[in-house]
Amino acid sequence: MSIRVTNQADVIPLRPLPAASPALPREPLWRDLVGEVLRRERQSQGRTLKDVAEAARISMPYLSEVERGLKEASSEVLAAAAQALGLRLADVLALAGERLVSLTAARSRSTGAAGGRRSVRSTGPAGSVGAIRPSGPMGGVLLAA
Repeated sequence: MSIRVTNQADVIPLRPLPAASPALPREPLWRDLVGEVLRRERQSQGRTLKDVAEAARISMPYLSEVERGLKEASSEVLAAAAQALGLRLADVLALAGERLVSLTAARSRSTGAAGGRRSVRSTGPAGSVGAIRPSGPMGGVLLAA
């Protein structure tokens, strides 16, 4: 018997493999959306990572990771990056929120009307439950600054 034959074994997964499902677009992450906004704004101004990082007083590698959605930046870092770009933190968050709404709407269209998800409910003035949040221009997303 050779070594190759003795080292072969059947692998039994501990968890069953998921059933093949149609490829759904991944749910967008907030850090990806914020990073897209920062990068798009920086590039539209024709500025370099180095320039914006120095103005924001954050490291260039860190800003790069934030723009690529690899790091979840604190609100202080986001505010500093926004200010370095001539924006307010509220502007960055609003732009990211608009992008989230458009991506979510596109995802809902590709998966069907509700995508099998429950509606989000909120409490009313007297604590009553049952009112569905309105979907206005921000699609029910509330951004506070």
